Amino acid sequence: MLITFENATFSYGDNLIFKDVNFAVNEGERVGLIGANGEGKTTLIKLISGELFPDSGRVIKRNGVSIGYLEQSGGYTSGNTVYGEMLEVFKSDFAAVKKLENLSAQLAETEYNTREYAALSAQIEGLQKLIASRDSYNVEVKIKTVLNGMGFGDRYDSVIDCMSGGEKTRLKLARLLLEEPDLLILDEPTNHLDISTLFWLEEYLQSFKGAVLTVSHDRYFLDKLTTRIFELENKKLLTFSGNYSKYKILKAELNARLLKEYEAQQEERAKLQDYVDRNIVRATTAKSALSRVNRLERMEILEKPYVPKNAPHFKFGFDVKPYEKVLNIENLNLSIGGKTLISGGQLNVARGEKVALVGENGTGKTTLLKAILKGNNREIEVGRFVKFAAYDQEGANLNGENTVLAELWDRHSGLTQTEVRSLLAACGLFEEDMQKPVKSLSGGERAKLALAILESERGNVLLLDEPTNHLDLPARESLEKALKEFDGTLLFVSHDRYFISALAEKVVEIENLKLSVYEGGYGFYTEEKKRQNEAELKAKEQAKYAAREEEQKNSYRSRKERAEEARRKEKIKKTESDIAALEAEENKLNEELLKPENLTDYKKLNELTNKLQQIKIQLDELYNEYETLI
Repeated sequence: MLITFENATFSYGDNLIFKDVNFAVNEGERVGLIGANGEGKTTLIKLISGELFPDSGRVIKRNGVSIGYLEQSGGYTSGNTVYGEMLEVFKSDFAAVKKLENLSAQLAETEYNTREYAALSAQIEGLQKLIASRDSYNVEVKIKTVLNGMGFGDRYDSVIDCMSGGEKTRLKLARLLLEEPDLLILDEPTNHLDISTLFWLEEYLQSFKGAVLTVSHDRYFLDKLTTRIFELENKKLLTFSGNYSKYKILKAELNARLLKEYEAQQEERAKLQDYVDRNIVRATTAKSALSRVNRLERMEILEKPYVPKNAPHFKFGFDVKPYEKVLNIENLNLSIGGKTLISGGQLNVARGEKVALVGENGTGKTTLLKAILKGNNREIEVGRFVKFAAYDQEGANLNGENTVLAELWDRHSGLTQTEVRSLLAACGLFEEDMQKPVKSLSGGERAKLALAILESERGNVLLLDEPTNHLDLPARESLEKALKEFDGTLLFVSHDRYFISALAEKVVEIENLKLSVYEGGYGFYTEEKKRQNEAELKAKEQAKYAAREEEQKNSYRSRKERAEEARRKEKIKKTESDIAALEAEENKLNEELLKPENLTDYKKLNELTNKLQQIKIQLDELYNEYETLI
């Protein structure tokens, strides 16, 4: 076991966060940590990492356990380049390889069958085992695999300090993957990832050697990765086997069972008490009544099952229906800061359509939403009676100095205070939140305030930029439900694949400066992308084959050339055979070198080393010959 909690309790002053928490995280395990905002997920992580300590109980860590922690907005402050920063992870690997080279050189110059020779041989053996276990010779392959997968394939030389916050967080995750800690803790790792990177990360983490504990609101991610769910609720931690979908079933079954047991006991207690009340004073029945009193006193009272706070309730409506054609984009050219994002873009959105806008980070999704909202671009035609209402993922349109109550009321002074409070409460902001300054709100609270404002705007076309970011799972599911029921038009950007699947009737992708429209839901879009990728791969293979055919056709121009080519191929075949034989012999000698009996037999060791040297010379000659032949 890597981490064990034994009856751990933690409070901030008088505020109890959780009590008597017990669990263990084992080697290689995949755990999802869920719970409503404020239930203590981040606090639990800080107890694991050692930033905090329990008030009572114990947090036990295996000796020497390494922990990597990705915070929600954790990144770098570094003047290093992307590739240079990743090289820092493997300093010890480079040092080990360099030391092995130096020791091997020393061994070659050391007299055989001496103490110094034996000591050097022992050091070399230890280093070879270490390098093999760490796969140190493949460091650059590891770095490029992770950087390419995390979206930095064309940014090796970019300076980290010049990157955005989201890019720095993504790069920190890349470094943690390369560090390969025993326990990798990820706090909302999918927030800054586009869909293609998400798919890559899921596949990579499935083969990750260490254990993974992730806090995530991405239900696809939890389903794909986790084998156990920890849930913090009502100051307790419950564990469930399986992924998120399995947890939903098990949790519903648990709640139903606990409620049934509680109600059955309450009914039994009521019957016993009723019998006692009616019979305790009668001489003939007093004895049986007392026996029931004893049963009541001995009964272990079941705690009433916890009923969580109601999830936020959203409801979107509008006053005027727009014309059928809501949005028409023709030959749109969109750029920002001199960088072209869209060239010749075409898009039509009809009344009532729900459209997802997808694409890699930086392709222009948010910029397109802003251009539609501004309405000053001739290529973007907005239909009659369209009323936009927009959700900004950064909350840039919120006044941080306002209170929560004033932020909504100032926009709609015609509403009564009761109406404003009711709207905020429905969205999950209650009496204790009303006088909080907006700037002091958590990410989840700001999101709920922004959604309450969105409701109040009563737009018939909603433009949403990552509306599920910072929302907990119940709030996300509530928002999905409300938007499904919304009769108006929806154009939204999201990386939440559950959310897209639940809502999108049409998917628009920004890729290679184009707007590509997929007239179907998210499943249709992913299947089409898969088909396109396979077609592209097939076309590339066919092009390579055609090029080889043409090359071969042009190369056989004369009988002499054909004869020479035949001799060359025969020579290549023989050289390959000779190389394979020598490489096999080299591998066999290397295996002999590592045998304990040979490591102490310095005469044998010297004989094997000399043979290896001869084979290396022969192989070098054959490799050179092979390069000239091909």
